[in-house]
Amino acid sequence: MVAGIDEAGRGPLIGPMVVAIACANPVKLKWLEALGVKDSKLVSPGRREKIRRALDSILEYSALRVVPPDEIDKAVQRVGFASLNELELRVMAELVLEARKRVPVEKVYVDSPDPVPERFGRRLSELIGGGVEVVAENHADRKYIIVSAASIIAKAERERIVSELKKIYGDFGSGYPSDPKTLRFVAMWIERKGALPPIVRRSWSTLKNLK
Repeated sequence: MVAGIDEAGRGPLIGPMVVAIACANPVKLKWLEALGVKDSKLVSPGRREKIRRALDSILEYSALRVVPPDEIDKAVQRVGFASLNELELRVMAELVLEARKRVPVEKVYVDSPDPVPERFGRRLSELIGGGVEVVAENHADRKYIIVSAASIIAKAERERIVSELKKIYGDFGSGYPSDPKTLRFVAMWIERKGALPPIVRRSWSTLKNLK
């Protein structure tokens, strides 16, 4: 059994980060290819959702973890974690350990947030323990289809959450710091409310500059 892990929403100013794991028998990797699985950024939102639903009948196991903005802020501010990479590392390890209780995972491919992927892979291997080979690479979601499957699960779930948040707080655009609509939303909220909603990451430098 092989597994892939990826995240969606690491960089936005608004909303959570979602980390997902996908596990499959190697013989089914061709099924994923036939389904059109690829890096989630290369798939339209509508197609992503269709693929995500189809993955339920192909994958032996999948799971995700939603990391809220306040937890991300603590990691960035080094409260409880040494860094955001450390937080992501711990979440990934938890997902693998939980997956191993249900399916016999022998190899894990990980999209590394660390520019030195070997270091990230070594740390993850230590947290998981023996019996699992870890392959950590930058842009693994473009190289390994099982990681692409995880990226689609994570991206689709984050988009679902963002859609629900917009129903509550209003349209904040993409949520990314480079989006003028997102910046206008935050600026107007500060002006009108004098405080920020819980969906905004307070540790982002973009927010400090905006204030």
